Amino acid sequence: MVDILIVEDNEELCSLLCDFLRCEDYTVSTAASAEKALSLFEKYGARLVLLDIMLPGMDGFAVCRKIREKDNTPIIMLTARTDKEDKLNGILLGADDYIEKPYDIDILIAKIKGIFRRRLAIDKLTEGDLVLDLANGTVEKNGIPISMTTKEFELLHLLIANKGQTLGKNFIFNRIWGTDSESEPQTLTVHIKWLREKVEDDSKNPRRIITVWGKGYRWEE
Repeated sequence: MVDILIVEDNEELCSLLCDFLRCEDYTVSTAASAEKALSLFEKYGARLVLLDIMLPGMDGFAVCRKIREKDNTPIIMLTARTDKEDKLNGILLGADDYIEKPYDIDILIAKIKGIFRRRLAIDKLTEGDLVLDLANGTVEKNGIPISMTTKEFELLHLLIANKGQTLGKNFIFNRIWGTDSESEPQTLTVHIKWLREKVEDDSKNPRRIITVWGKGYRWEE
């Protein structure tokens, strides 16, 4: 999963914004159209979306609406359209902020950092005897810390956040490793095995991370 997905059809502006964000150590993906943006988001996800409204074909409002149908990822709209109605429409559709062009890059980066800080401050996720600290990426079982890699944590979080739902192997792999070209799909199987060894009472007879043969995996309560 990338940190930021930029949806902007102005190639020069998009490239400049990418450079600034990467200097801040964010991982970035870009899309010049709504269709490409939605495809990338579906495959790889993003922790935040910077969304231009004026796009070829489907506009940014439609992109915001479609993302909000399934996901609460933060969205900042970047646009030259300054009408009050446009701002209200963006906010009502679920955008977290609305910034007019031309914008100050320092202010934009400050807003991005603020959103990430607030998101990371969303306490902890409790699931049975497991407690996931979303800010620090750590896990405890019955109050005892479990050593876990970043990918293991992200995989565990994804499964728990979608508990009761069967997630396809390709979907999981794209969400967790999609931007890592050196990874192979088989690594998902290995990470599932490692996770079971850490969170299951009996990893050989798992009751939480269930294999759905021919499809993928499901987290059971």
